[in-house]
Amino acid sequence: MLNPLLALLTAALLISTFPGIDIALFATVALAPLLVALAREARHGRRFLLGWGAGIVYWFGVCYWIQFVLEVHGGMGAFGSWGAFLLFCLAKAVHLGVFALAAGLLMRRWYAVPTVSALWVAIEATHGPLGFAWQTLGNAGIDMSIPMRLAPVTGVYGLSFVFVMMNAALALVALRRSRRELLWLLPLPLLYLLPALPDARPGTERAVLVQPNASESEDWTSKSLTEAQERLAYTSLQAVLNAGKPAPKLLIWPEVPAPFYFYDDPGFRDRTMDLARLSRTWFLFGTVAHTPAGAPLNSAVLLGPDGQYTGRYDKIYLVPFGEFVPPFFDFVNRITSEAGDFEPGKELVVFQADGHRIASFICYEAVFPHLVRRFAAAGAEVLVNISNDGYFGRSAARDQHLKIARMRAAENRRWILRCTNNGVTTVIDPAGRISERLPSYEQTAMVGSYSYIGERTLYTRFGDWFAWLCAALAIAALAVSLRPPHSPR
Repeated sequence: MLNPLLALLTAALLISTFPGIDIALFATVALAPLLVALAREARHGRRFLLGWGAGIVYWFGVCYWIQFVLEVHGGMGAFGSWGAFLLFCLAKAVHLGVFALAAGLLMRRWYAVPTVSALWVAIEATHGPLGFAWQTLGNAGIDMSIPMRLAPVTGVYGLSFVFVMMNAALALVALRRSRRELLWLLPLPLLYLLPALPDARPGTERAVLVQPNASESEDWTSKSLTEAQERLAYTSLQAVLNAGKPAPKLLIWPEVPAPFYFYDDPGFRDRTMDLARLSRTWFLFGTVAHTPAGAPLNSAVLLGPDGQYTGRYDKIYLVPFGEFVPPFFDFVNRITSEAGDFEPGKELVVFQADGHRIASFICYEAVFPHLVRRFAAAGAEVLVNISNDGYFGRSAARDQHLKIARMRAAENRRWILRCTNNGVTTVIDPAGRISERLPSYEQTAMVGSYSYIGERTLYTRFGDWFAWLCAALAIAALAVSLRPPHSPR
């Protein structure tokens, strides 16, 4: 009975690591109870069940807001939304089940500390390609200055590796294993030799970020939509004119908070072009575009200070259930009001603006480190994250999402201008710190400062090299661990 209780304790500690409980230090101890249970359990099937059970509880506790989204915005009702959400938890928990199955083998070896950590990182990196990514363990370290020195070198996965090392070492101490097996921790003080985080300082450029606070449940009419667009234009122009000197050069609206169709609605197109001309800014905003076949695209459009169209980026990674329905979940209603599934974008786009290069990633794309780094690697000197977190309600999801975006800034040493529908709208500095922030659930705007940065971090240049190295190490360690003992003739 002790092993299942240890697994549940791990789930509870992992949930508490992230917003809304947000005790980040739990990242260094949360996995230890499960690792103790895995070392005690010799049966493969039981180890998988321990991890799977912990994973079910974990995903239920961290992503509880998915049920709200499915019920309120997906129109599934209480019964259907809870059923779909539980299926989601059962599926996502397989990752932790597989980790537990393999980690039980490694925990018996003298090389447990580095190989269990490598295994965790290797499996953590599969969440996105296998359907849904959200919090990685390393995100808990966003406010820890020493571990964060790893972010521009290894990405978030280096922080995950360090945290799991500490968890594995704690588990070995609890199991009363040889102290020699803890010597793997000796290199950790070398983190102090890595470059420190850049100092907090205001940027040299200015941008206006507009927070519309539009309702996701609004039954839009032609009149109400026109009024909303005019209010947004007025709020934007007022913020630009009252900004003082130096004048803002960039104006940002969030991911589509309402049915804004730049290509299909002449009225909206004229208003946005007029706003760009009157404000004399580069104007980036979310809209719905369409493919030649008519499929909707979640897009970001940039207009120049002369009001002319400059370019468009189409969101590449779509939100499961929000913008497309994954296989085997065809019974789930789509969250959006668009007819049919959204089509993913095909091309990475970096805009030319005012002699500089800027790029925008949209909402959920913040969870993909490899995507965001590609913008910086392609020359983007500042990053813009437009999002509509209003679908989350007043849940912890918006703060979870913010923590993820902050890690992307630190990995690439880029300012991120994060503009959302009703929060959290903020400016993030190159160390992942929140520089400026608007209050949530208000229609308002702010003038934020940022700088253009051209240098590329090691992570920006080489991407997830560390995650691939961890995968190779984990596979090799498992191969050695599964090899039958040598018997002399």
